[in-house]
Amino acid sequence: MVSRAMIFSSAVYSFKEWCSRSPEGRQTVTIHLSIRNYGRILIAAALLAAFTSAQQKPAAPQAQSTFGLPDKDGPEAAWWRESMKTHDERIQWWREARFGMFVHWGVYSGLGNSFQGRQGGGYAEHIQRVLKIPIPVYREQVAGKFNPSEFNADEWIRNAKNAGMGYFVITSKHHDGFAMWDSKVNDYNIVKATPFHRDPMKELRAACKKYGVKFGFYYSHAFDWGNADAPGNDWDYDNPGGDKGLHGGKNWWESSPELVVKARKYVDEKAIPQLQELIKNYDPDILWFDTPSKLPPSENLRIMKAVRDAGPHVVINGRLVYHWGDYDSTTDRPAEFPPHEGDWEGIPTTNESYGWNQFDNSHKPPSHFIRLMAKAAARGGNMLMNIGPMGTGKMDPKDVSILAGIGEWWKVNGESIRGTERTHLAPQTWGESTRKGNTLYLHVFDWPVDGKLVVGGLKSNVKQAWLLSDSKRTLLKTGRINPLDVSIAVPSAAPDKIDSVVVLECVGDLVIDSSRLLQPAFPAEALRAFDSELHGKGLKFGPGKVRDAYVEGWSQQDDFMTWQVRLNGPATYEISVTYDAENSSEGNTFTVSLGPQTVKGTVRKGSLQSAVLGRVSLQPGSFEIKVAPSKIKRSDLFRLRSLELKPVAANGAPRWLSGFVYP
Repeated sequence: MVSRAMIFSSAVYSFKEWCSRSPEGRQTVTIHLSIRNYGRILIAAALLAAFTSAQQKPAAPQAQSTFGLPDKDGPEAAWWRESMKTHDERIQWWREARFGMFVHWGVYSGLGNSFQGRQGGGYAEHIQRVLKIPIPVYREQVAGKFNPSEFNADEWIRNAKNAGMGYFVITSKHHDGFAMWDSKVNDYNIVKATPFHRDPMKELRAACKKYGVKFGFYYSHAFDWGNADAPGNDWDYDNPGGDKGLHGGKNWWESSPELVVKARKYVDEKAIPQLQELIKNYDPDILWFDTPSKLPPSENLRIMKAVRDAGPHVVINGRLVYHWGDYDSTTDRPAEFPPHEGDWEGIPTTNESYGWNQFDNSHKPPSHFIRLMAKAAARGGNMLMNIGPMGTGKMDPKDVSILAGIGEWWKVNGESIRGTERTHLAPQTWGESTRKGNTLYLHVFDWPVDGKLVVGGLKSNVKQAWLLSDSKRTLLKTGRINPLDVSIAVPSAAPDKIDSVVVLECVGDLVIDSSRLLQPAFPAEALRAFDSELHGKGLKFGPGKVRDAYVEGWSQQDDFMTWQVRLNGPATYEISVTYDAENSSEGNTFTVSLGPQTVKGTVRKGSLQSAVLGRVSLQPGSFEIKVAPSKIKRSDLFRLRSLELKPVAANGAPRWLSGFVYP
């Protein structure tokens, strides 16, 4: 039902629009807001709104038709279809690189997440928004004091190069709206508004050319807290897109379409001109965008077209217009990767902040990123690892140590990442695999103590195998166990305690069996939820952060998830499960079926719950592991993270392999 308030609002809006846009209105309409003629104005406005709506297009058309995206096959997207003809050529270097450095560095870095005795939130680069620092104060006391005198572009890029990174992306303008280059669009930039008076972007660009590293910019196109017309700043201005949810909240343009005019002014006068300036003056290889939900989709697409016109060769990430970019950008701070087709990228950070946060000491070891990188490459993705340099211009020593640790591994094993493609070999009990053509790189996280590395699901014949760490390429003995599996004789000690790489050159094209081989010779078999197949309408993979690396949306009784597995010999396993559950999920029940065997569980509330469900004895062959609800009493069943299968058999090699003899 249309309320009187809505009629009044529409009438006044149309009346004001006519007065402001129509020459006749400007010349003939004079309004005297007094109590005596107020009713007459309402009547006149309502009549005028009715008249104009019948004679012309409405002033505030429906947001869906005005501010949405066109059909990709329609005439409005012809420019985009034309640009995608050169997509493979444009993105080839990015696919080859596989590993890059992300840098969040701005005037906020000088604060280290603290301002005037107050601490910011988890993301240090968001301190202006979190503490609601007014623009004049931010300009004078934050930007005005930013002087990174120890900045050395050559040192930064050398650190990235030595760590194995093939491309470098840095924040040219983050959400605070401050330009970290000598922008001619306005003076809110590092050259004109700080005592530093240098252009670090120019110096970094030159260093990247020197070291052969691809170069690009992060640019916050939709969020700009320093601009009166842009979404986001709702403490200095009455703007949408901020924490207060003003003017309709998330999709504010649907409730307040009249405000799109302001946003367009920002896009036309700042965002697009600065992006054109960056492309013209710095010739970036890649542009990285973020938070597109702050602007109407149509504005994001306008920005994309402007970027594509200015730089046809520039790679555009997936956060400008979802599913229209050159590749997909996945979650922030990933700990695991859900399945993802096509080109994609994950952006882990060394701790839990992107900008430098003096209070966050949760830095992960190099092993975390080495294994995460192998997982990304195995699934056809890139890893753009973030560090947050300090306000002095130096990299945090903890970050430098992490980079050095990755670099030590990369010097020996880099070819197992750079230039590789996704593998269709199932995840292995011992780790992951990447590939180049008919060559597999086996990333062995858990080294077999019996000296027998079994590759499950490899139907292709093996030509030769060697350790990537062995400069002499001493050949390892290989043999076929059965039509689906191959065994390799490896040294008793792992060449690398983090990730030892075995190179396996196969005969002809790779032929793979997609089921996962269970290997009871190892202490445990972890089946990640992200490696399962989901069945049902509600189930979906979580983003993949530490807090949400699970399957969620399990509200339907007939939803379930499965893994296709094999065993080469009889085995007995202890089955356990790890999950998260809301308070309302407590008491729900579920089953885990392993072929004909079934164990049951009851959900307990809490995060990272782990429960042993029982033991099962399994026979050789192929079967399905299935997790399904027994009874969902309320809320979601739970949020499953993983199953774990622990062999109960005695130590030593299983009987099915004990008699194997290498040729």
